[in-house]
Amino acid sequence: MPKIFKTLDKLEVVYDWTYKIVMFICKILLIADIAITVLSVLGRYVSFIPAPAWGEQMVLTFMVYMAVLSAALGIRRGAHIRMTALDNKLPKKLIKVLDIVADVAVLVLAVIMIQTGLNICNSPLAKFGKYESIPTLSRVWMYLPVPVAGVSMILFEIEAIYRHIKAFFVQEEPAKEVQ
Repeated sequence: MPKIFKTLDKLEVVYDWTYKIVMFICKILLIADIAITVLSVLGRYVSFIPAPAWGEQMVLTFMVYMAVLSAALGIRRGAHIRMTALDNKLPKKLIKVLDIVADVAVLVLAVIMIQTGLNICNSPLAKFGKYESIPTLSRVWMYLPVPVAGVSMILFEIEAIYRHIKAFFVQEEPAKEVQ
């Protein structure tokens, strides 16, 4: 059985690159968020700097992107809040099974996010609706982070489930820290 795990471990490069790309997108969104916020605040108090009318809506949209994409990053790192009060009292195998059940539940949530997000993106509200302050920009951009994050979450959940299944068959050295 370990031979198949060695083969599947080669896919970790794909997960690493996906993680880095999503993290880079979140960093760019954070920088843009800060820059737009600073510009908006300065525009209110400094007379020669015009405050952008679209500032608040863009900041909120970028925050939504960061929130759902960082949830996917948290899955990869195992950084989400978990109930671990009984972990030291239950058998290790049971804990592993419960971890798989929890990951499958999050995987189902990610599938629902994709399906519902795509339905909303294809709805008339999103297709024909426009931002109030940017009438040329479709509201699809406001709803698009939900299915995008769902895809990232599925990818990272598959990796997490794989790691849990692998732990049943392969004795591993301590896990490396994901950056």
